[in-house]
Amino acid sequence: MNRDFQPTVYVLANRRNGAIYTGVTSNLIQRVHQHREGAFPGFTSKYGVKRLVWFEQHATMEHAIVREKRIKKWLRVWKLELIERDNLGWRDLAEDYGFPPLEPTGSPLSRG
Repeated sequence: MNRDFQPTVYVLANRRNGAIYTGVTSNLIQRVHQHREGAFPGFTSKYGVKRLVWFEQHATMEHAIVREKRIKKWLRVWKLELIERDNLGWRDLAEDYGFPPLEPTGSPLSRG
């Protein structure tokens, strides 16, 4: 993954089937770090939404923004299906990029 500029749509969750947040960024690693540190007041900080459960990279920021806006309008069940299509266990994908595991919340997430 290009760490400097890679338009990316991403979904964070606080736990399996819990609160989810859809966002867009040009630097996924930096944005995940910001969410984990609570740098943004609001929904993600309030509900502890820090676990990267899905992301999709795009050629341009314009394409990523269009995709993010579409996903945000989806029904919740469609978003859950999107996550589980590639990440059935709701594994924290940020660990693949050197982030330490998060403490378990509420209901444990299955690994796998």
